[in-house]
Amino acid sequence: MFQSVINLLFPKVCYACLNTLNDNEETICITCRHDLPVTNFHFDNANTVKKVLYGRANIEHATALFRFEKKGPVQHLIHGLKYKGYETIGITLGDWLGGELKTLKQYENIDVVIPVPLHKKKLKKRGYNQVAKFGQHIAEALHCDYHDDVLVKVTNTSSQVNKIRFARWNNNNELFKLNDPKRIENKHILLVDDLITTGATLEACISVLNQAKNIKISIATMAIA
Repeated sequence: MFQSVINLLFPKVCYACLNTLNDNEETICITCRHDLPVTNFHFDNANTVKKVLYGRANIEHATALFRFEKKGPVQHLIHGLKYKGYETIGITLGDWLGGELKTLKQYENIDVVIPVPLHKKKLKKRGYNQVAKFGQHIAEALHCDYHDDVLVKVTNTSSQVNKIRFARWNNNNELFKLNDPKRIENKHILLVDDLITTGATLEACISVLNQAKNIKISIATMAIA
């Protein structure tokens, strides 16, 4: 009863369509859960995400939960997660994708989930890494470790996506560095991010992660543009 009054005064909205949620709905309404543009890449063995990095990085498996379209519901979700502090979106999407990956043989030997990191200044300003909850909940689903202190961003770019799109970094060590590579030696790593566009950010991360011995790398993102 009390919760119903709270919901009436301060209605919760679906972060995808911005409509009011029903009492039995959380974060994303049932309609959007059915209508969101899921890729099913991990189920149909599509190599779409791998093709983005073809010839640039060696990866085992790769998937993205959604297709990204400008001004679409997936953009609303990622924008709310990154800029409005709606971290429950990361939890919901991590549970969603993690629940699917744990049913697949190709992801059952993942040893550790690592998020694409933020620079410490941006992390301090935002207060959180937008892919942290996403990665943590995937790790929980796969019963593996989660390390957010192995891969570190050392260069603070104002807009990493645009900057790398137009000018590739000559030395990936200028952008990221690897702490204590022995912690991930002989591991199968699942590298997670929110959105893959050109793939340059993931390529830079993979290049640095490969400084560790005998590793395998797979990729999982919230969306692909």
